[in-house]
Parts: sequence; structure tokens; C-alpha cells
Amino acid sequence: MRHMLLALCLVLFGIQSHAQERRPSHCIAIADAAPGIEYLHTASWQADVPEFSVRIRYIHHASFLIQTPGGLSAVTDYTGFLGTTDFFPDVVTMNHAHGTHWTANPDPRIPHVLPGWGAFGEGIDHHLDLGEILVRNVSTDIRSAFSGIEPKGNSIFVFEVEGLCIGHLGHLHHVPDDAQFAALGRLDVVMAAVDGGTTMPLPEMIATLQRLKSSVVIPMHWFSGYSLNAFLDGISEDFAVIRDGAHSVELSLRTLPDRPTVIVLEPRYLDDGE
Repeated sequence: MRHMLLALCLVLFGIQSHAQERRPSHCIAIADAAPGIEYLHTASWQADVPEFSVRIRYIHHASFLIQTPGGLSAVTDYTGFLGTTDFFPDVVTMNHAHGTHWTANPDPRIPHVLPGWGAFGEGIDHHLDLGEILVRNVSTDIRSAFSGIEPKGNSIFVFEVEGLCIGHLGHLHHVPDDAQFAALGRLDVVMAAVDGGTTMPLPEMIATLQRLKSSVVIPMHWFSGYSLNAFLDGISEDFAVIRDGAHSVELSLRTLPDRPTVIVLEPRYLDDGE
């Protein structure tokens, strides 16, 4: 009986063993963001990630490096080039709307390569559990050649790590439907394309982000300061904006901002000399 009570306490208070074990997330439960906006910028992507945190580094275009305290790493919309480094991640995800979001020749040393599409119109399902990190996807439609539609040709990838739910919207071409929003669940952090044209018009993207109610939004897929500034102007009424030239951010569940916040990261390829 005493052992049962102890196990129940551990579940209730979220006390978790840290050795390559994932803290439960609340992706499929609505939860308010914790107060505070304590986040740290890290000079080097090669430094250890603090306990209970996740590091997100903007590499280029739609590619981000996601790193865990236990040393696992994932790269979104992997194109085959990360910079002047021989580093290879544990997981890469890809989307095939354009060649700037995938590669036909991923580094063979990468253990897990997850394409965001399957046979035409059929989509694909991923549920990769590596202990400390869980990677899953929700399929969406994309525009195909000659203005057609490829059903389930894009994936929104979700990374659950250290209690956080991190979503990468990929090359999203439409506002998700109710079933897709439900499958995504509560995303604490979301990377969103803000080009305003090749993916979604800015009003539709902003409406999508407002419905997601994520604590942190990281813009991506912006081709110029004009498109980024247009997005920031459009969303600043409802979201705080932080733009200080950083390339990466470290976030934890307990230090998420109490007001939805856009954190602008500047893209920078990986360099072993950092």
C-alpha cells in the first residue's frame, strides 16, 4: 500500500527520473502558460542544455535544431546542409512542398529520417518515441503542381520533450480543420511560416496562431524584413514581441511567458567554431 501511495505522489507532483526519460507533456490537455518570461540565450549550440529545458536554434529558412538535456537532437525541414560542421542529429523531419524543405539524400548516419508525406493523397503517420523525446505528426494538405491539391502532403510535426509541446507547422497551406487542431493539442511553442504568400496569407496564419494559443511563437520562412515586419505588425496587438538578434533560445515549462509572445530568432548555420 505504501508503494502505491508513493507512486501516486510521483505522478501528481510530476517528479520524474531524468536519465533519458521524457517528462509527460500536456499536448492533448488545455493548460494555461506558467507565469514569467525567464528564458536564456546560449552562445554555443554545442553547450549542454540545462535540466528541464529545451534549446531551439534557428538554422535557416524552416530548419531548426531542437536539443534536449540528455543530448538528443532533432532538425526540422532538413535539407542536407546544416553548416560548417560534421554534426548529425538523431532525428530529422522533412516536408516536400519545395526542395528547400527536404533532401533526397539525407546523411546516412542519421538514425531516424521522417518524411512528412507518403504516397500521393495517403499521408503518413509517425510516432517515434526515443524516451526523452517523442516525435509525431499531423498531416495537412498542400498545393501541388498546376494549382492542384495534394491531400495530406504536408506534416505538422510535434516534439514532446521536458514537458513541453513544440510544433513545427511546416509548409502549411491552409487553416487546420477542427480535427487537425484537436490532434495537435496544446502547443506551448510553435514555429510558423510568415512569408504571407507561398504558404498562407498572413491573416490566416495569424488566425491559426490565435487559435493555437501557444505561449511562444517563433517566426520562420520569412524572405525579407518586409514580410517579417508585416507579420509582427499584424500580431503585436495580441502577442508580445521580443527581437534582440539572438539565434537560439532555451525554454522550460515553468518559465513560459504568461502572455503569448513572439520570439524572433535570426537564422545562422551551425559552425563548430562557435
